[in-house]
Amino acid sequence: MKISKLEFISILLAAVFLAFTGGWFLRGASQPQPVLVETERQLVQESPVVLMPAPSASVMPTVSAAPSASTAAAEPGKVDLNTATAEELMTLPGIGEKRAEAIIAYREANGPFRIPEELTEVDGIGEGILAGLIDQVTVS
Repeated sequence: MKISKLEFISILLAAVFLAFTGGWFLRGASQPQPVLVETERQLVQESPVVLMPAPSASVMPTVSAAPSASTAAAEPGKVDLNTATAEELMTLPGIGEKRAEAIIAYREANGPFRIPEELTEVDGIGEGILAGLIDQVTVS
């Protein structure tokens, strides 16, 4: 018995259709179910978060005075840029009389330093000088 070309194409399409529908119905059987993980311990914040309002200009001097004492006590041997005198500033490497006066003038004109890297805004102090003294200064 010989199969004609039309019969062969019909049988082939039927086989492809059966394979497709079988795969369609079995598609989810091989995938694993999601895993549910339960923990015995709950995460609890141990210390409360306190949000402070932004300090106004009238409150600023009293707020900045308190941390300077604690910062100086916490980091012995470091020079506080916001409270140091010209003589104390001149003990730093690369800082002479003129640069010490420039630091104090900048501090008086622009307010206290917020970060030690702000020293680069002072005339005569660049990245090189800052790199030499960054470990020896602090701000309050």
